[in-house]
Amino acid sequence: MNFEGLDPGLAEYAPAMHSTLDPVLDAHLNPSLLQNVELDAEGVALETLPVQESMHIMEGVYSELHSVVAEVGVPVSVSHFDLHEEMLWVGSHGGHATSFFGPALERYSSFQVNGSDDIRQIQSLENGILFLTKNNLKYMARGGLIIFDYLLDESEDMHSLLLSDSSTLLIGGLQSHILEMDLNTVQETQKYAVETPGVTVMRQTNRFFFCGHTSGKISLRDLRTFKVEHEFDAFSGSLSDFDVHGNLLAACGFSSRLTGLACDRFLKVYDLRMMRAITPLQVHVDPAFLRFIPTYTSRLAIISQSGQCQFCEPTGLANPADIFHVNPVGPLLMTVDVSASKQALAFGDSEGCVHLWTDSPEPSFNPYSRETEFALPCLVDSSLPPLDWSQDLLPLSLIPVPLTTDTLLSDWPAANSAPAPRRAPPVDAEILRTMKKVGFIGYAPNPRTRLRNQIPYRLKESDSEFDNFSQVTESPIGREEEPHLHMVSKKYRKVTIKYSKLGLEDFDFKHYNKTLFAGLEPHIPNAYCNCMIQVLYFLEPVRCLIQNHLCQKEFCLACELGFLFHMLDLSRGDPCQGSNFLRAFRTIPEASALGLILADSDEASGKGNLARLIQRWNRFILTQLHQDMQELEVPQAYRGAGGSSFCSSGDSVIGQLFSCEMENCSLCRCGSETVRTSSTLLFTLSYPEDKSGKNYDFAQVLKRSICLEQNTQAWCDNCEKYQPTIQTRNIRHLPDILVINCEVNSSKEADFWRVQAEVAFKMAIKKHGGELSKSKEFALADRREVGSPEGVLLCPSIEELKNVWLPFSIRMKMTKNKGLDVCNWTDGDEMQWGPARAEEEHGVCVYDLMATVVHILDSRPGGSLVAHIKVGETYHQRKEGVTHQQWYLFNDFLIEPIDKHEAVQFDMNWKVPAILYYVKRNLNSRYNLNIKNPIEASVLLAEASLARKQRKTHTTFIPLMLNEMPQVGDLVGLDAEFVTLNEEEAELRSDGTKSTIKPSHMSVARITCVRGQGPNEGIPFIDDYISTQEQVVDYLTQYSGIKPGDLDAKISSKHLTTLKSTYLKLRFLIDIGVKFVGHGLQKDFRVINLMVPKDQVLDTVYLFHMPRKRMISLRFLAWYFLDLKIQGETHDSIEDARTALQLYRKYLELSKNGTEPESFHKVLKALYEKGRKMDWKVPEPEGQTSPKNAAAVFSSVLAL
Repeated sequence: MNFEGLDPGLAEYAPAMHSTLDPVLDAHLNPSLLQNVELDAEGVALETLPVQESMHIMEGVYSELHSVVAEVGVPVSVSHFDLHEEMLWVGSHGGHATSFFGPALERYSSFQVNGSDDIRQIQSLENGILFLTKNNLKYMARGGLIIFDYLLDESEDMHSLLLSDSSTLLIGGLQSHILEMDLNTVQETQKYAVETPGVTVMRQTNRFFFCGHTSGKISLRDLRTFKVEHEFDAFSGSLSDFDVHGNLLAACGFSSRLTGLACDRFLKVYDLRMMRAITPLQVHVDPAFLRFIPTYTSRLAIISQSGQCQFCEPTGLANPADIFHVNPVGPLLMTVDVSASKQALAFGDSEGCVHLWTDSPEPSFNPYSRETEFALPCLVDSSLPPLDWSQDLLPLSLIPVPLTTDTLLSDWPAANSAPAPRRAPPVDAEILRTMKKVGFIGYAPNPRTRLRNQIPYRLKESDSEFDNFSQVTESPIGREEEPHLHMVSKKYRKVTIKYSKLGLEDFDFKHYNKTLFAGLEPHIPNAYCNCMIQVLYFLEPVRCLIQNHLCQKEFCLACELGFLFHMLDLSRGDPCQGSNFLRAFRTIPEASALGLILADSDEASGKGNLARLIQRWNRFILTQLHQDMQELEVPQAYRGAGGSSFCSSGDSVIGQLFSCEMENCSLCRCGSETVRTSSTLLFTLSYPEDKSGKNYDFAQVLKRSICLEQNTQAWCDNCEKYQPTIQTRNIRHLPDILVINCEVNSSKEADFWRVQAEVAFKMAIKKHGGELSKSKEFALADRREVGSPEGVLLCPSIEELKNVWLPFSIRMKMTKNKGLDVCNWTDGDEMQWGPARAEEEHGVCVYDLMATVVHILDSRPGGSLVAHIKVGETYHQRKEGVTHQQWYLFNDFLIEPIDKHEAVQFDMNWKVPAILYYVKRNLNSRYNLNIKNPIEASVLLAEASLARKQRKTHTTFIPLMLNEMPQVGDLVGLDAEFVTLNEEEAELRSDGTKSTIKPSHMSVARITCVRGQGPNEGIPFIDDYISTQEQVVDYLTQYSGIKPGDLDAKISSKHLTTLKSTYLKLRFLIDIGVKFVGHGLQKDFRVINLMVPKDQVLDTVYLFHMPRKRMISLRFLAWYFLDLKIQGETHDSIEDARTALQLYRKYLELSKNGTEPESFHKVLKALYEKGRKMDWKVPEPEGQTSPKNAAAVFSSVLAL
């Protein structure tokens, strides 16, 4: 409904038009309308209102059956008959929704949908109701509970919605686009541009989408592509309403006059078969609403805003005798709706009244409505006197209570009311002793010590005595029900990927990550470090430094981490995997020596202590990056890396960021003192031995850990033997990034954190007194009411203060006598001393908490690792276009925004701190954060092979010349072959189906790139076999063409290179902007570990594919379209890449460069018909021959 032609004063309905309700009713208001409406306690009693008598309804003629008030004085903005139940829904200009049951209009539910905006459209679904307001879509149950609340962009002004199928919704408004939304995932899936902005009415038939525009036009759009098929210019002023039935479209609206817009009394009627207008229909009312009411004929109901309603045939003449009048309480009708059964009409007016007109005394709103669920009635003994709860002095003893001497249920002791979850009992020791394992299934004879299918449960008396740090599962069976599972929040639990027969293609990652940041997949060996990779990525100087680095080492962690960071930059919410980085990590000898490389069995059984492991990994990665950055010699092939603004001739930038120079003093009891200097990249917390529960600030413990003092045995040069010495450590300068390993590895350290958190909580309660709110919800509500003006500190809630000992900021200062002062720094200190105080004083630094890595003690063996990260403004600016800071939880591919207090709350029963990162304020301003792509075109030039036996006669490709360097938009044919490093792990369920536990681990073995244009089109310029040091389980020769020995540098005759060398070539092609053509490229890029923008991928799998149909193999496509028989005995990547290029050329030819989708659709239908007949198999030479003249076949198809 378009309201442009209405009286503008109507919008000011409250409070100017309506004074406060008095006990005396409005003279124009029928008292019988106020049934089910609550008035003021001192006003008119509901029982005294007269109830209207039943009206006589003439069969087949519409007349008023009931009227009721939805909301006194507030205009009705929209009405809607429920499509599933016998209910009428009404929305008001005040954002309130009300439902009425049955033709008697008994009030069923009433609730607020939006606090400020009017409800513009209502749509009923099976499980709830959709409400559309200006920039909000809310899905609520019929009782009022919110199912989801989706906030649209603030600039949106939505007016209409259309349910195109059971799970897809179209939303239109005054902007120049229409949104498509998936109701299952609650995500915007498409944004269709509209040439004429302002879509206020939408309809749908089995042929078209119909969009009514405020300019007076009606556009007909394709159901599949949403492209405009036809357009009617209905009115010169504006469109008011239109409706579609069969082959007719009728519209009403406003025409432009000299004095402005005037309501046009001619209805425009169009024939959808010939796509032209037929004779306009002149009516005797000012049409504002149109509805087809097809019963025996295609009747059309035309309703004016003053309440006149006329029925007529759209192709006949309007008869003044067919007019009836709706008596609105207010001056105007605001909304009209017709029930699905066509037996009822609903009208809403500007005074909040709803009028129901029907053509029978007992109408039904739907042909087949389901039964409506009502609240249970309140059973009251009629012999008891009524209680008036408004009377404060009324004695409650009027309700008799039976006399009893037994204990009442309310006297149940509190000790018996505590939740005590039942633990799974351990498996019988005799079963474990006699069990034999076949694969991953254990078999054992039944000892028959217990009854069949019955297990006695015994609850432990004290759960607190259970040691979280030494929990060992007694059996591999039944681990899913560990005792602490109920404590761990769902978002902190270990996330796993559920594999189907399609692998990862149908797994919904967006369910776990609704942000634009990229998660990391956990199924790769040694992926426990995913959380630390995210921490390093969100350190802006580290991210820029790593991406500027490139060196000649084959397995350089800094290079591989830079490639991974580049993928995280390109991703728009899709998860990435660090397979290449972890592959290089497994080759580092130091990593193996430190025990950082876990075997698959260790990861599955949880033998490794993840908290200790990630802290060792933290120290290792900083040391390794520091060493990699100190490489100064850059080879000619990678000379682009030397131009990095970070490089310096001295220490590496990792050292500048993290390194801290220390002065170690050793004092022997003989009096001799030895002083040595060293540097460290991180600190380890050292906890005091005090067991009295004394209060320690975190700053005190940190200072004690940095300036460490201990008594140890050390060599004394003066005494010439080992002597007891006092070792002291002092700091010379403060680092830019302070890294702390928490070392909470036993219950002793955990108890210290727990005690300090309790002491800090009691002190906070004492400090704030009665100003604290009980929960976060109350605290947030208080903040919204009070507001948060600058300079005003708001009290946190009690929930936010629990389990908190860690400060968000710390202040460190170097003293003149080489000492160190450390203190907790709060927002109150910031206001007291001023934000610039730390910068004014020499040697003073304020550090803000940037990340915490925690060990989650969940049900799985060993638990899991997650990170809380404070994501800075630059990351939000790049991903979302906004500048703000926000804390997020990173749990592999699960990413979720959290409150900042959650990052420092550690319930030691299940959430144990492992690593802390504090960052100096204004850190980014101290470094050059520009990223210069270090990969240059020289990587594509000729290079030597690693294979000793390769000869020039075996060369299968011609490298690019300088004049052949690719440009933006050039085509490159690509294909890759793979080998298997680890077999797939699966289990067989009891019903016979197979479930994939862990997919096979693939590694790229051959990569081929073919020229896509020019005189050498079709000739490869890359054909690299990838050398691997890992053991290959299966060469997959039948599918890959790779044979044993092809990847061995000692005996291979192929052009053998490193994965890094070929990876750089592909990265250069991606960065330059070429378009890759291939078949099934999604899997290829995934295994190669590349993130390629979608507009640079032309995949023939999807070009020759119809929705909801099977994918077609390259071999069948080549036979059908190109008359080629490929992949006879084995696959050859050159042949496959060249064939994909030819298929793409054929696609452009058949679809006329994509301009004739309908003709190409006929070609695809013929392809699928042929495939079904052939069972998708290419015929053998002696059998059926392939199409000899494909052009003739396609021309005959196009002629159909």
